[in-house]
Amino acid sequence: MDAIEREIVIAAPPERVYDIVTRPEHMGVWFGDAGAERDGDTIKLRWAAYGEAELRVVEEQPPTRFAYRWDPPNEAGVGDTLVEFTLTPEGDGTRVKVVESGWTKLTTSPERRRELREGNIRGWQSELGDLERYARTVAV
Repeated sequence: MDAIEREIVIAAPPERVYDIVTRPEHMGVWFGDAGAERDGDTIKLRWAAYGEAELRVVEEQPPTRFAYRWDPPNEAGVGDTLVEFTLTPEGDGTRVKVVESGWTKLTTSPERRRELREGNIRGWQSELGDLERYARTVAV
């Protein structure tokens, strides 16, 4: 039970979806809701209700793979999880698979790890829905 996995299909080609998934001007709308910026391999992502997260990019293979590490919000010092996006052409669209792993390595109580993981399970359901809706409305 270390990984969270979600998949959706977006009616856009992989190159367009990759830009939406990886560029801060898009991430700060569909993923965060209060903006984002990138400096080198670090993306600062903000939410009005949750504050800021630092994403440390570890892999970029346009237009098929993008991965980063990030710490759970408000949990400094417990470690991080790895988020991997895989984009695959499917018909006229793109299958987006996101896997977030590393939960069992967080150095906090089992109860807190479970709470953090369950929060992100709900989060990814919501965020991927936001990604799909955003992709329908934005020009890249």
